[in-house]
This record gives sequence, C-alpha cells and structure tokens, in this order.
Amino acid sequence: MLTALTLALILLITVIDILSPPDIHLGPLLIVAPALTASFAGPRATFWIALIALAALTVIGSVRDSLTSANIETQLSAQVAVSTLIVGLRVLRERHERELARVRSVSEAAQRVLLRPLPERIGPLHLASVYLAAEAEAQVGGDLYAAARTTTGTRLLVGDVRGKGLSSLGDAALLLGAFRAAAHLHAELPDLAAYLDGSVSWDLAQLAEQSRQDRQDRHALPRAAPRDVPEEAGEVGESFITAVLLDIPDDGSPVRLIDCGHPPPLLLRPEGITTLAAHRPAPPLGLGELAPVRYEVETFPFRPGDRLLIYTDGVIEARDAQRRFYPLTERVTAWAADRPTVLLNRLRRDLLAHVGGRLDDDAAMVVVERLPDDGPHGDRPAAGLRSPAGH
Repeated sequence: MLTALTLALILLITVIDILSPPDIHLGPLLIVAPALTASFAGPRATFWIALIALAALTVIGSVRDSLTSANIETQLSAQVAVSTLIVGLRVLRERHERELARVRSVSEAAQRVLLRPLPERIGPLHLASVYLAAEAEAQVGGDLYAAARTTTGTRLLVGDVRGKGLSSLGDAALLLGAFRAAAHLHAELPDLAAYLDGSVSWDLAQLAEQSRQDRQDRHALPRAAPRDVPEEAGEVGESFITAVLLDIPDDGSPVRLIDCGHPPPLLLRPEGITTLAAHRPAPPLGLGELAPVRYEVETFPFRPGDRLLIYTDGVIEARDAQRRFYPLTERVTAWAADRPTVLLNRLRRDLLAHVGGRLDDDAAMVVVERLPDDGPHGDRPAAGLRSPAGH
C-alpha cells in the first residue's frame, strides 16, 4: 500500500512538472520517493523506487528540455548522488536491525535460563511477576526473583544487585544458582541466608582478587593507558545484593521473613496495606564478612485472600519529569483487591507512564496471594528439608 502511494507520488510530480511553465521545476522533488520508501521498506525496494524516480526525472528532462542541458545534468547527478546515499544508509540500517534482533534473541534466551518465570500456582499460592530492565535492549538485568518448594511450604527470594543492566548479570546468576541449590536443604531460614551471603562473598572476593591481578598486569605493561581500564574494575569489592527471603508454610502458620537491606514488602488486605519493615534488618548479601551477622527472622500472619507485594528499589526510586518518586503505596491502594496478574499489569503500566516510558534502573515486582485451602497443594520434594515445629 505504501509502495503504491510512493509510485503515485512519482507519477504526480512527473505530470505536474511536465505541465508546469518553463520556469517552474518540480523534478528535484522526486528524491522524496526513495527517502520515504527507506522509512518503511528494505534496501531492495528503496533501490527500485530510486531507479524509477531517476527514470521519471529523465522523462521530464527529455520532454521539457534537452538531456544534455546543464540544468538537467545537474538534477540527474544530484538525484543519483542522493539516491545512492539513501540506499546505502538503508543497507546500514538493515544490518543494524539484524544485529539488534540477534541481541534481543540472546537476551530472551538469557532471561529464560537465568530468570525463570515464576509458576502461576505453587502449593497454596498464586504468583505473578514482572521484570522491567533499564537497558534498552536487555530483557534481564541485576534484579532477580525465584521460588523453591520444600517439604513444608514455599521459599521466595527477591533481590537487587548493586548496579544495573547487563553488568550485574553475573552476580544475579550466582545468587539464583545458590538459592535454587540450597533452598530445600536448610531447615532454618537464617542458615539459608548465611549460606547465600557466604556464596556471594566468596564470589566477590574472587572477582576482587582477579581485578587486582589484572591491574598489576596492566601496570607491568610499558604503555598502559588509563582509558584501557574497564569502568567496573574500580567497583569490584564494593558490590552487594539486597534481598528478601520468605518462607511461606502450606499449613497457614505465620510467614517467616529475613530482610537483607531490601525495601520492605507490602501486605495487602481488605482492611488496608501494611509495610512489613524488619525491626532488625541484616546487611545486604556479600557484606557479611565485614562484621558478624545475626539474621533475625520476622513473622507475620498470611491468611487466605491476603496478598504480598515484593519489589526492588527500581520501583520506588523511579522519578517522573519533576523528579518525584513513584508513590507505590498510594497507587497500589486502589488496586489491592485485584488478582496478582491484574494488579501487576496495572502497576507496570502506571510505573512506565510515571517515568515517561523509560526507567533509569531495573525494576522487578512479585505478588503472592494465599488461596483458600482446597486440598493437596501441588508436588513436594520426596525428601530433604525437615522444618521445626516453630515454622
């Protein structure tokens, strides 16, 4: 359809130019045709439209003037030069689009492997999640979430790696792998938190040692240039991961929570919203070696119909054009009764509208709803974790 309109434009300009007075020349406007075609078609179509426009200009010159006149030769030369430039730029644009498609494909594959979608139903819980990456072409960055079944319930992890985008993928992958491997092995939630902190601390220590070795190797070179030093080299050793760990028993007993420097979850109930701020939050994961850490477990009732909203700081620190933070609690109040998927869809649209469509930091949100007791709750591990009665 658009190609037909472009051809009609060429025909229209040609007819009007031929019928115009001798001192009026519309032939140079024919360059608009390949320029328009390049905006919606590929290089091949752009080339053929440019060729047709050049032929039309030749017809105009032969009808109105001699093809050997200085005026027509100048117009034809300019048409050829500009058309060649347009087609060349369209070729480069198509190459960039192919590369972009490959990047998106790799990003989507990384998301499926690293940040597996949470199941809609796990035990007596209904889950929903959304991830918004700050990097323009990324599907996943430094925010993370995961769920794991135990013999008595479900454990959830929501975390945020210091930094944003693709540079934080390694730390996110490390923590997710450690959680999936150990979530069902540690009966006590503090033991699991200590294990995760140790895993992150060990990895960060290895990265710091490697960074020091790389800097020593660079200094040993005769012409080491400061610009050759990666930006993240100075940040190694300063990384950490804020996280919230939740243990949600199937039998309806209180939920156990450990907050490692992460924004507090919101408990949504018909009677109102409660911020589950930890009385004694632990330091972020990866900083446990700096000082002895005692992980304090917070407990709170989680009844059928209750909903938990767990989020990363990319949500509450998102700013609008006037630099105002996103008012999460205020916005979620109006939608607290919605099902998890509907609630997150509303929050996602509203958050993006607040920031004008582009976030400055990765943002993740997870909603957990306890369903009414309706019998057996999904599959459980055959062996492994045995939680104490105080769960």
